[in-house]
Amino acid sequence: MWIDSHAHLDASEFAADRVQVHMQTRAAAVVHCFIPAVERANWDTVRALAHAQGDSYGLGIHPMYVPQADVADLDALDAALTAHSADPRLVAVGEIGLDFFVPELCAPAMREKQEFFYHAQLELARKHDLPVVLHVRRSADRLMKHLRAVGHGGYQWRGIAHAFNGSDAQAQSFVHLGLKLGFGGAVTFERALQLRRLALSLPMDALVLETDAPDIPPHWLYRTAAERAKGLDQGRNAPEQVPRIAQVIAGLRGLDLEDLRSAVWRSTLDALPKIAALV
Repeated sequence: MWIDSHAHLDASEFAADRVQVHMQTRAAAVVHCFIPAVERANWDTVRALAHAQGDSYGLGIHPMYVPQADVADLDALDAALTAHSADPRLVAVGEIGLDFFVPELCAPAMREKQEFFYHAQLELARKHDLPVVLHVRRSADRLMKHLRAVGHGGYQWRGIAHAFNGSDAQAQSFVHLGLKLGFGGAVTFERALQLRRLALSLPMDALVLETDAPDIPPHWLYRTAAERAKGLDQGRNAPEQVPRIAQVIAGLRGLDLEDLRSAVWRSTLDALPKIAALV
């Protein structure tokens, strides 16, 4: 059995065949998915979907949705985390974080707003004793700075640095702070040399598997710009790809697939402990 630790199953790309995708997910022995929220407007959607499909969810404000967010959304997040604190399927605050890749998010005022919202959501995660699921794009060092600031006094973080693609030192720092690192479709590309080195060298208990469905397709679903120009659709990623992504990592590490499955199962439950009661 497998867990997809990050899948945006509420995305519009799944609107036409969401039930079929769910059936294919379970047929691939992916028995559980974590569904992150991205903005206040989809909190109810991810909660309802997690309950309907037997999955889990997080609540938060994604950095790419910070431009249209305001302080009232943080108050609403605090209220939602309180209102649903007894919900066994609410397992994390996320997806939250920082994005210093998208140009319009890199202007000084927007960087400052991102950091304000990220810091505030870390404080809410600590207040409600929930793990965090972090968006990491050219922002690892700043993410860790805020984790250390909010976690002063030795607070033990749990959660996942989603779609991690940083340096060895950054990976080790996240792990030292208590987080796991999410590996998905990007690791299947032979040119992803640094990411593959990390997938090989990190301790197994530092890794979790994810798809970021419908995004970050593995190489067998990916279409180049030239192929897309010829009319081919970009491949849609889905949780059913988890076992095949795992096979790539197992091959890199020279592991039996079952040994890898057992290890990432344990690390996922360590990152998001409330899932243990759901699977």
